[in-house]
Amino acid sequence: MIQTIQILALVQGVFVLLVLFTRRKDFKPTTFYLLFSALLSIVTFILGDDNSNLFSKNADWFLFDSSLFITFLYLFIKYYHNENSTFDNRDYLFFIPNILYAAIEVREISLTIDSLFLEILELVIELTFVIYLLQIIYAVFSKSKKHWIVYFVTPIVILFLLSFINEILVILEISMLSVDIANALNTYLLLVVAFLFYFIAFKLLQNSDAILPKNKKYKYKNSSLNQSLVTTYKAKLSAAMEEDKLYLNAKLSVQDVADHIGISKQYISEVLNKHGGINFQDFINQYRVEEFIVRLENDQNNQYTLLGIANDVGFNSKSSFNAIFKKMKGLTPTQFKKLLK
Repeated sequence: MIQTIQILALVQGVFVLLVLFTRRKDFKPTTFYLLFSALLSIVTFILGDDNSNLFSKNADWFLFDSSLFITFLYLFIKYYHNENSTFDNRDYLFFIPNILYAAIEVREISLTIDSLFLEILELVIELTFVIYLLQIIYAVFSKSKKHWIVYFVTPIVILFLLSFINEILVILEISMLSVDIANALNTYLLLVVAFLFYFIAFKLLQNSDAILPKNKKYKYKNSSLNQSLVTTYKAKLSAAMEEDKLYLNAKLSVQDVADHIGISKQYISEVLNKHGGINFQDFINQYRVEEFIVRLENDQNNQYTLLGIANDVGFNSKSSFNAIFKKMKGLTPTQFKKLLK
């Protein structure tokens, strides 16, 4: 039964990868290649996992390990939410644990006896992947607007987490999960992955925009904006924020800004997205966050709560304010206030 599910998931996965690849120009490159790589890595995991290898029983094919999928999935969720248009070279550092893990596996194959040092180092690296998993769970549940992937990421992360815990217990020579439970976890994982591939394939065949962000460059392909106009419009947008403080309006829309400065909302979107690398909402929120900090540092506002100040600068909900502030400053508003003291 498990082999049937395995083959079904594998066929669906290959189909999804082929459809995604043929439509790659429709999607934003960064999130596309991260999702594509994550799906490709889990296809190889299904194909050559040590516990349920399709070709060789009890094989030790370390290149088909699940850790690469975890790293790609972590980066995909990170970039999906921050909407960066290009991959930050610093994020290649997240693959260092994968490289070290592969190097350790190669070394262990060549050893005739077990090395305690390598086992401890392997344990530390696996804990790194556990941290990735926990951050994935936090990321998908901390957003007020839930994405489709949350319904698949949650069980996948939990199953991988249990599997990693089991491996750690084995290294520490603590009683591991029973073989039946370990096999059950693997079966559940294959079922979730099979449904994941089916869902993506169904949405892609529907030509849905829900899977990946569209490549916004094509939206402005026939634009008449030149560099001079871009510079002028950027200056007008900055003046509308810094001098007129339009961002204080909690219900501010692109159309409101367009009416105020006399520029079409399409041009505003193009200037911000294509020439500024930022979307409209993040553009507005960065001014709100800076205004919040200015007011927080003013002793005259000590009688107001953090939420009260946030409402005054244009935020209309506590959850969105906390999430946006953490995203832009790396700290929660409460943590930031403590640092000021």
